[in-house]
Amino acid sequence: MTSVDVRTETEAEDSGPSGYAAARLRLLHEESRSGPPRRSALSGLTDDWLAGLFQAGSENMPRGVALVAVGGYGRGELSPRSDLDLLLLHDGNADAADVAALADRLWYPVWDLGLALDHSVRTPSQARRTAGEDLKVHLGLLDARHVAGDLGLTAGLRTAVLADWRNQAPKRLPELRELCEERAVRHGELGHLLEPDLKEARGGLRDATALRAVAASWLADAPREGLADARRRLLDVRDALHLATGRATDRLALQEQDQVAAALGLLDADTLLRQVYESARVVSYASDVTWREVGRVLRARSVRPRLRAMLGGRGAVAERSPLAEGVVEHDGEVVLARAARPERDPVLPLRAAAAAAQAGLPLSLHAVRRLAASVKPLPTPWPAEAREQLVTLLGAGRPTVEVWEALEAEGLITRLLPDWERVRCRPQRNAVHTWTVDRHLVETAVRAAELTRRVGRPDLLLVAALLHDIGKGWPGDHSVAGEIIARDVAARVGFDAGDVAVVACLVRHHLLLVETATRRDLDDPATVQGVADAVGSVGTLELLHALTEADALATGPAAWSAWRGALVADLVKRVAAVLSGGEPGDASAEGAAPTAEQERLAIEAFRTGGPVLALRTRAEGGAEPAESPEAPEPLGVELLIAVPEQPGVLSAVAGVLATHRLAVRTAELREVALPSGVEGAGGGSVLLLDWRVAAEYGSLPQAARLRADLVRALDGTLDIEGRLRERDAAYPRRRGTVAPPPRVTVASAGSRLATVIEVRSQDAPGLLHRIGRALEAAGVAVRSAHVSTLGANAVDAFYVTGADGGPLPGERAAEVARGVEGALRELAGKQ
Repeated sequence: MTSVDVRTETEAEDSGPSGYAAARLRLLHEESRSGPPRRSALSGLTDDWLAGLFQAGSENMPRGVALVAVGGYGRGELSPRSDLDLLLLHDGNADAADVAALADRLWYPVWDLGLALDHSVRTPSQARRTAGEDLKVHLGLLDARHVAGDLGLTAGLRTAVLADWRNQAPKRLPELRELCEERAVRHGELGHLLEPDLKEARGGLRDATALRAVAASWLADAPREGLADARRRLLDVRDALHLATGRATDRLALQEQDQVAAALGLLDADTLLRQVYESARVVSYASDVTWREVGRVLRARSVRPRLRAMLGGRGAVAERSPLAEGVVEHDGEVVLARAARPERDPVLPLRAAAAAAQAGLPLSLHAVRRLAASVKPLPTPWPAEAREQLVTLLGAGRPTVEVWEALEAEGLITRLLPDWERVRCRPQRNAVHTWTVDRHLVETAVRAAELTRRVGRPDLLLVAALLHDIGKGWPGDHSVAGEIIARDVAARVGFDAGDVAVVACLVRHHLLLVETATRRDLDDPATVQGVADAVGSVGTLELLHALTEADALATGPAAWSAWRGALVADLVKRVAAVLSGGEPGDASAEGAAPTAEQERLAIEAFRTGGPVLALRTRAEGGAEPAESPEAPEPLGVELLIAVPEQPGVLSAVAGVLATHRLAVRTAELREVALPSGVEGAGGGSVLLLDWRVAAEYGSLPQAARLRADLVRALDGTLDIEGRLRERDAAYPRRRGTVAPPPRVTVASAGSRLATVIEVRSQDAPGLLHRIGRALEAAGVAVRSAHVSTLGANAVDAFYVTGADGGPLPGERAAEVARGVEGALRELAGKQ
């Protein structure tokens, strides 16, 4: 450490406490010096003073003694009110009384100045033994720095302590990680707290020090980009806090924030908090990546000897399991497939993120950085696949948070959603709120994912949850501003005009239900009518009810209660009655008249007596795919299948598609009457299935293979269940999310001609096949089906009839619904 002379001539003559105190005070109030230069100068000044105290009794100085700075002082990072962490090291040969006298000569002047002192007197062997017993002592010694005395003694201790740390790393690093996690539980996340602890909270200075310790172990190293700057900014804020309060505090309390912001030359307290939050998130993300790497290295060390023995001395190659197109799981992380081309696939960031969240796995740092460096912007509006992947990511529940943070750390979120920048790291100056605005929005989506079985359009619920407070970055009423932004974002994401209007309505009125229920007279018809006029439809009301609950739960424990929930539910019931005042029409939706191609397929199927298929590749909007090599791959195919009417068609077709790893996006099944001119038709009909499917990964199968398997499935010679088991064994599906349980209900007054069975469930391979099997087992006929996959959620409706061709009696319909739900719960338990 180079000493910095900030003393006057008179003060230089006085090396005692008063001279040091005066020079220290002058340094701390020197406006031209702040940040790292001031911390370095303060450390140097303190070094000079302590070295002077050490040498003051040189005539009686014992040999083999050194004064060592440890911890923050050892790093040369003294803040105005930092503790002085000192170790008086001796070789054990000096007289104990002489060592004690030297200690008194050092410690008492420090105490006389009122400085906090953490001190110890030890031999090198004692220091090492204490470090072995106390992790915090070991961490402090990793930053040991010589101040005065026997330099060789200090150097020897440093070498030994580092060697011990590296040798004991497999034991000590898990202890350190546990210490960090316990501290995070006690003090919260620095990147979101309104009154954060700069040192102890997750993402604070303690975590930055822990990353230095991990690097010293040589087992892993933290991502370096931005980390040093983030740590420096947090230290600068702590310096300003110490000077503003005159106390050794690390808690950035509300009453000090304006003064600290002014001292740092920042616009206001919000700007200060945003700077703190941004720095903390850099440290937190670096910690997440580093601890994953430590875990991987330690697991490999423990497994490798056994594997090498089993493999005859050869190393094992980690498996790469496919998760989605261009995305694989490798060694506990989600990485890009070797054949992935981010520069040609603008949907890949969302596809990788959705796959990671659904599997409950972290996104690899390398993968995220490669995506950030090479992926091109999505077109406007987004293609359907991009919208579906966003919904899938938002619907994954708790794992969404970590994946979202990884994307945000590399700037991908604001590239996908530019309006996010205004709410990123934005503090909420309301004691009810637990999180910053941006994290609150993500937390609301997490909560909304738990409520997706309650709504018919989970995709709109999840997107509205992400956007409901997006207007808080703008002046005025955030609901009004948010409606405008949400309308623009929803259109850019690719929703149609009707869906855009619903999302905008949800954002505009996201506070309407709770404010009305708790502040208005619900017995007043005008109150209920006003809400009904604002909402407009039962479907939107259903979404708004779920959004209201998700928003409150994500706000904090004081924002929701059983009492509030009951009031809101009562209001929703009254409004729904008003909105449902008219008689519902028949909703069986037999569909429009068949197209010429559909009619041709139906006739061919009737004449051949077997299934007829047509595969049509379509890009977004139904246009033919572009020929440019830079154009994205087609989103999937439209698959038309005509089959002579017979039992088991739905489950057979769905099972064949599942065995070929085709994901069903939408599906329609209906009867098509044969034209009267077809010879032998006699008023008969054919089942027509119109599906939109996409390969989970890899290329699409050939139509001939699909037809051959479908023929075998329909005649019972294809073991679909066995094929699905083989597929799952070869490529086990990783699901890290805990999805809400499936919900199967009977829609009241859904149709006059059939009973409508509604299914809301987590999408999974073989789901539609299992539903078809359950309906067949119940002995009902599927008259028509309407299947939608919205992100990771399946929202399906099946129009079924009994043996007499009519709707099912009430109890019989409920029994069928229970049977289907039981089959789906069994399937969910196997995922």
